[in-house]
Amino acid sequence: MNREKAWQTVCEFVQSDGLRKHMLAVEACMAAYARKYGEDEEKWAITALLHDFDWEIHPQAPDHPMKGEPMLAERGVSEEIRRAILSHANYSGVPRESLLEKSLFACDELAGFLTACAYVKPGRSIAEVEVKSVRKKLKDKAFARAVNRDDVINGAAEMGLDLDEHIAFCIEAMKDRAASLGLAG
Repeated sequence: MNREKAWQTVCEFVQSDGLRKHMLAVEACMAAYARKYGEDEEKWAITALLHDFDWEIHPQAPDHPMKGEPMLAERGVSEEIRRAILSHANYSGVPRESLLEKSLFACDELAGFLTACAYVKPGRSIAEVEVKSVRKKLKDKAFARAVNRDDVINGAAEMGLDLDEHIAFCIEAMKDRAASLGLAG
C-alpha cells in the first residue's frame, strides 16, 4: 500500500471531514518525526492515515481497531503498520515496542488536542497556538474533554521526549500543512 491508496481507503470508509483532518494532522506529525529519526516517511504517513480508518464503522472499543485490522490485511497493508495501529489502543493488548508504534500513540491524541487549541484562537490557526497555552488547556478537563490527557503525557514519555518539546514539534509539523488541515486561519 502506498500513501495514495491509504488516502483512498480513508475516503472510502470515513465520511466525516473532521475525522479525515484528524488523520491528516496525525500524518503531519508522524511524517515530521520520520524525517527527524531517518525513518521511512511514507510508511509512517500510511500508518497515521489508516490508524482511525474504521472509527465510523467500529466506533466502540474494542471493535476499533481490532475489527479494522483484518480489513487492512486484506488490502495488503503490512504487518508492521497493522501492529502499530493495533498498539495505539491501550486495550488492544499489543504493546508498543517500535519507534513507529510509540510515535503513533504519542501523536494521535496530541494532534487532536492541538486542533482543538487552534479552533479557539481568534484566527482559528495553528500558527497562533503556543506550547504554554497548550499546557494550560491540558489542565482544563472541560476543554476538549474527549482527549485523553494521560495518553498525551505518556505518549511523549514513551518516546523519551520532554512534553513541551513534543508539543512544539507537533505544532510546527501541523503548521507546515495548516491549509490542508483547515487550520491556516
